[in-house]
Amino acid sequence: MEFDLKAMRTALDQLELERGIPRAAIIETLELALAAAYKKDYGKRGQIVRATFSEQTGEVNFVQIKIVVNESMIKTEEEIAQEAEEREEAAHVVQPHGAGAEKNLEDKDEPETGEEATRRKVRFNPERHIMITEARKIKKDVSPGEELVFPLETRKDYGRIAAQTAKQVIIQRIREAERSSVFKEFTDKEGTIVSGIVQRIEERTVFLDLGRATALLPAEEQVRGERYRMGERIKALLYLVEQTPRGINLHISRSHPRFVSELFKLEVPEIANGVVEIKSIAREPGSRTKVAVASHDENIDPVGSSVGQKGVRVSTVIAELGGEKIDIIEWAEDPATFIAHALAPARILDVDLDKEQKVAHVIVAEDQLSLAIGRGGQNVRLAARLVNWKIDIRSRGGQTGLLAPESETVSEEQDGEERAEKKQKETGKEEGGQTETTRTDDTEKITEEKDAADDA
Repeated sequence: MEFDLKAMRTALDQLELERGIPRAAIIETLELALAAAYKKDYGKRGQIVRATFSEQTGEVNFVQIKIVVNESMIKTEEEIAQEAEEREEAAHVVQPHGAGAEKNLEDKDEPETGEEATRRKVRFNPERHIMITEARKIKKDVSPGEELVFPLETRKDYGRIAAQTAKQVIIQRIREAERSSVFKEFTDKEGTIVSGIVQRIEERTVFLDLGRATALLPAEEQVRGERYRMGERIKALLYLVEQTPRGINLHISRSHPRFVSELFKLEVPEIANGVVEIKSIAREPGSRTKVAVASHDENIDPVGSSVGQKGVRVSTVIAELGGEKIDIIEWAEDPATFIAHALAPARILDVDLDKEQKVAHVIVAEDQLSLAIGRGGQNVRLAARLVNWKIDIRSRGGQTGLLAPESETVSEEQDGEERAEKKQKETGKEEGGQTETTRTDDTEKITEEKDAADDA
């Protein structure tokens, strides 16, 4: 039996060049499908059929495989009867598919060979096995467990079936290659920002067209107050790519703290190339974010680099976040200094650390107390998350302020694992792999004085 060689070669070339599917993989899949189709129409139960396709001639040949066995490898009648009884008893205990496991193992298309075949006894099937005495009449030096190959007749009416099988295999490989290509493309983009067009909105879930795939922006990953319009192009963080039997699922977020850090990477070259590092982030999406930055070059100001000349860099990020306020502070290795920075724009008089309880007792002037706490406790709450310490604020006169618990800081890797399991994140929970830093004297560069007084 022969294929249309020209058409087959053209199809192989297209799959290899345009879809990136290795030629050998396509031929292997084709041979497996042809063998399965042949066995279904002309084969016998337990028979092992293989097909070989010649790319040079377009010819397809079929062979039957038999495994060489000796007496020690064959089950006795008593063993077969005992197994039948055991299966019958097991059928009352286990589910139906368990009872036929042994039978399925012996009837599978690809047999055990070599040591595998000699270790497990089999029920002799003349369509599948050949005794070693008979095998040595064909091949003198054959050993138990080896395969012998017997040619099969190529049916004249098989051409139509083979052509249809080949077509189905090629279509299947195209689909598999497309899925694999899309999965790899977006797996490489996991943890970065993607841009797409709003395709549709269903029950607050936004479907974003990313070109070769559609991503889901669920309600819990959106920023409160944001509204999306059909046909609008938006950016989001691709935080999880998963492959399921039904296809590839892309999960995106606009409320994730890392979305902010990735936006800064796009706008600040020093962050993109690693000279300036975002150490931590604490965020209440749609309202306010604190970002802690550190420089690995003493000649580069991390806060100034992040803000940009006349605030152009941070303004671009703020615009993308719909006006969300951003405080950029300088990270410090010393916890007391870091905490003082994190509470900006308030001026801190003293920080006393209880390292055992991981509580920072902060003293501020009376006129700075409300500024340090912030509206609704937001400033101290974000600061506590940023530094991962509980913060107890009091005025110099002893007036009690607020005790803000520290956030549960997790690493970026841990955060990714949690999202892979939950497929959603808790709103406002900060990303641990990125920590926030504060520099008191530079806070005014980021937050305008009127905003600091009204909204700190």
